Amino acid sequence: MAVKPIVHYELSLKFKSLPATKQDLGAATDLKDTLLANKDRAAGLAANMIGVQKRIIALFVGPLPIVMLNPIIVTQDDKYLAYEGCLSLTGERPTERYKNITVKYQNENLETRQQSFSDFTAEVIQHEIDHCNGILI
Repeated sequence: MAVKPIVHYELSLKFKSLPATKQDLGAATDLKDTLLANKDRAAGLAANMIGVQKRIIALFVGPLPIVMLNPIIVTQDDKYLAYEGCLSLTGERPTERYKNITVKYQNENLETRQQSFSDFTAEVIQHEIDHCNGILI
């Protein structure tokens, strides 16, 4: 589809995103394309970072980009303190994260999946879900 510019306006990032539907699959593709175009400086993106207020995130799992629609963390354990940067914001901020999470989401075929993640991938997913919830980290 298209590579979109990254939103840097904090006020627009503070709104909770709405659930994604079939009509938002084009935005999911745009998000993945934008992540790929920024692979040298971004591990993940949320749809509101490209101006779409929908619960969609994209991230790298190893070298592969994946898209999650309506992600929800269903389990989490092993809390730690992280210092995170963000493509939309300057600097780094401290935040609590969990080393291990399980996420329920829909893939790009709108199939429901549940998958466990750990370490850096889990941290990225938590960061992007925070974006969906209007939390700036």
